[in-house]
Amino acid sequence: MAFDFQVTIDSTAPHQLADWWAEALGWQVEPQDESFIRRMVETGAAAESDTTTHEGALVWKAGAALVSPEPGRPRVLFQAVPEPTSGKNRLHLDVRVGPERREAEVARLLGMGARELWRASQGPYEWATLADPEGNEFCVT
Repeated sequence: MAFDFQVTIDSTAPHQLADWWAEALGWQVEPQDESFIRRMVETGAAAESDTTTHEGALVWKAGAALVSPEPGRPRVLFQAVPEPTSGKNRLHLDVRVGPERREAEVARLLGMGARELWRASQGPYEWATLADPEGNEFCVT
């Protein structure tokens, strides 16, 4: 039996981090239905404090998600948490671009605000480990 899944990443600023990763991956931020959110608040099913505005739109404060332009890839949800990243991730994303594009991709991501942490290799494989603007580690392979 196969299951569908999403990857969830804790974030102190989920909407901004979702924007960053959407640009990094070439994915899109999943739209949130403003009229639905307003109805939920108006009927008392949600509180005004459950919402915020981002880029001029009313959104749920709890998070933002990314969807791939290609079907079959998992959704990535950025979930609001009060505390910043405090240590090494136990799970991380690998951005697989191939050896011929790795250096250009690392340079592009650094220009977007990522930080390079280290480089490593194993046999014929090489990768760069970076951190996104909130300190979440990921590799470019």
